[in-house]
Amino acid sequence: MSNKTESTVEISIRKKIFNWAAVAFFVYLVLVAVSTVSSGFKLFSGGTAGAKEIFEFATNPFVALLLGALATALVQSSSTVTSVIVGLVAGGLPIGIAIPMVMGANIGTTITNTIVSIGHVRDKAEFKRAFSAATVHDFFNLIAVAIFLPLEIVFGFLQTIAQYCAHLFVGDTDLSIKSLNFIKPLTKPAVGFLKDILSFIPGSNMGLAMVVIGILIILVSVTSLGKVLRKVMVGRAKDILHNAIGRGPIAGITSGTVVTVMVQSSSTTTSLMIPLAGSGVFTTKQIYPFTLGANIGTTITALLAATAISGAASEVALTIALVHFLFNVFAVVVIFGLPFLRDLPIIAADKLARIGSENKFIALLYVIGGFFILPGIMMLAAR
Repeated sequence: MSNKTESTVEISIRKKIFNWAAVAFFVYLVLVAVSTVSSGFKLFSGGTAGAKEIFEFATNPFVALLLGALATALVQSSSTVTSVIVGLVAGGLPIGIAIPMVMGANIGTTITNTIVSIGHVRDKAEFKRAFSAATVHDFFNLIAVAIFLPLEIVFGFLQTIAQYCAHLFVGDTDLSIKSLNFIKPLTKPAVGFLKDILSFIPGSNMGLAMVVIGILIILVSVTSLGKVLRKVMVGRAKDILHNAIGRGPIAGITSGTVVTVMVQSSSTTTSLMIPLAGSGVFTTKQIYPFTLGANIGTTITALLAATAISGAASEVALTIALVHFLFNVFAVVVIFGLPFLRDLPIIAADKLARIGSENKFIALLYVIGGFFILPGIMMLAAR
């Protein structure tokens, strides 16, 4: 009897080890897939050079906002776009045009976790939970822009505060925490290997192929990750994660900020939460504060980019980086702090998720139309 008990325990331990190894593997695949899509979009759209060309014809705040959103959706990285904006401001781009751009970057960066949520599309209940958790980020950022962009155009308070702070701190921003970005070194070999395999495809078409393959990897890995998470997220493991994220809004915001500062990518941070939501480990309400922390944490990249600017332009570069930081902090304080605004993103996300789970075409139309077609049309119309 004792031998049977020991054998059962050993099997149970082996299963746990195997399941956790599977979680690590599929999480890595998600990271690689997100990096592949990001690299593919950069290659297809021309990367930083392409972003600069896009920004050249920004003529008013509304066009600048749409440009920021569209460029970020194309490049799949608000970090890249905000870093480009910092460089452009240092090169003479007016801050009044740059501020709507960074706000637009906040909107565009949410497309990645929305794509990840589509990985749950085959299961209606899972897709509803995942799509809701992904789009709550969208609606929060849209509400933030709707509140703060008009106020900034009229009063310029973000620019005023940022300029004051930049004047105080310029010259004292030599500290760099780029070494904390351990995600890129982890995923770079796999993405590079994929590029080598696709090297026979000419020019930007290789970028398009990488996007397609990245999305396919996301679909497979997220589906598999969701299945494994149901097995491992029980007992103590679930309690530990809930203490970090599901304990309350302060813990959630803090966790989201810290993790995003470490990986320097809000897309990565929020994307990894979507399978947990789809699997029912967390609700949209619990993940909501975590995404707000990710918004704050992602501003570290623009701040780091500003430290690379020297001379007379350093202060103005730091100013736009601080605007990005202040915008996200104030948005969390105002929207999450005011009870009548706090639940609006959740309500909107849940409603869209219900509609999208009933009609998958509407969910797909939301992603393609909302992030690419509509901003493109509106941008052209506003010129």
